[in-house]
Amino acid sequence: MKAKTRILVGVAVVVLACAIQVHAQDEGFGEDSKLNTNVGMSWTVPTHPTAQFVNFGWGVMTFGAGYNFSKHHAFVGEFMWNSLYPTNEALRPFRLALHTHNVNAHGNLFSWTANYRFEMRGESLGAYFIAGGGLYFRTTHITKQVVTGTNTTCTPVWLWWGFSCTSGIVDTDQSLASSSSGKFGVNGGIGFTVKVGEPRYRMYIESRFHYAPHKPIRTEIIPVTIGIRF
Repeated sequence: MKAKTRILVGVAVVVLACAIQVHAQDEGFGEDSKLNTNVGMSWTVPTHPTAQFVNFGWGVMTFGAGYNFSKHHAFVGEFMWNSLYPTNEALRPFRLALHTHNVNAHGNLFSWTANYRFEMRGESLGAYFIAGGGLYFRTTHITKQVVTGTNTTCTPVWLWWGFSCTSGIVDTDQSLASSSSGKFGVNGGIGFTVKVGEPRYRMYIESRFHYAPHKPIRTEIIPVTIGIRF
């Protein structure tokens, strides 16, 4: 799982480096430049059903690059990495099963999306709507391996961590320390900008809802992102 994570992040870093290189070669680097880029960090708010298993968390990074068709219309390709921190309730069944409180866990949500942005930009302040979709890859990792026994009642938390159930009972002889799931999902939200430098640097704050139909528990989060557009 760690190897997969390193590969995914590595690919994203390469894409960002290419985008910055292309951006540097863009002759129209002023307000009317055809290229756009952004880098930010976020505070993640989970919604139901994800909020049953995940606390508020920090987005590790968000960055993107795209093309401005006009002053109002733009395409933005974006990579997002959010950390998913489990609630105590989400860990309780495993701590009981292993008879120890020394059990922790962590999750990640990676996404690669293509988005449309409609922007209303003034001299100093601006606002925009953004929506799109793409691939959402969710991982979970428990610090200790959990092996299921017999007659364990299946609750949603077992499904969240990747176990399978039959007739309301967790299937026996399953061993799990990590799981992953990739699905295509959608997003949409609103943002605000303020000009902070030349030639066209703008700070932005954005709230966007992300939905991905991961099985058996779907992912729904609202990252509130603060960053720089240039």
